[in-house]
Amino acid sequence: MTELSPFHYAFVVRDLDLTRDFYINTLGAHEARSDQRWVDFNFFGHQLSAHLANEYTQPSPSLSLIDGDHIPIPHFGIVLPKVDWKQLSERLKGKKIEFALEPKLRFKNTPGEQWSMFLYDPFMNGIEFKSFENTELIFASS
Repeated sequence: MTELSPFHYAFVVRDLDLTRDFYINTLGAHEARSDQRWVDFNFFGHQLSAHLANEYTQPSPSLSLIDGDHIPIPHFGIVLPKVDWKQLSERLKGKKIEFALEPKLRFKNTPGEQWSMFLYDPFMNGIEFKSFENTELIFASS
């Protein structure tokens, strides 16, 4: 696989302090630039940008039935090396995080076989963490 460029994702939150606490202390992101109305995070080498909108009402996330699991739509996430995925999974379980989908192996015995877990941030933004045994198969079709 060729080297990937970092992605940028901007999303709405209603409280920057709560956002910082969750993304830094729960998920392990690092704060980058910030202002009174937004904060950027280094999220596993990618740029997340949380924008304050106190009056914004987050729509309820939809769920899509995929491979027998209800998956939050929309969501964003990151593909991690398996050792990092397992460490994050254990850390989140230790923090008693409520998962939208508990850590598990999905799409077993297919090219898309992956370890996956889903959770929501405090503002109902869906987040997925996944890991492939073979990263060469990330974009493989069945």
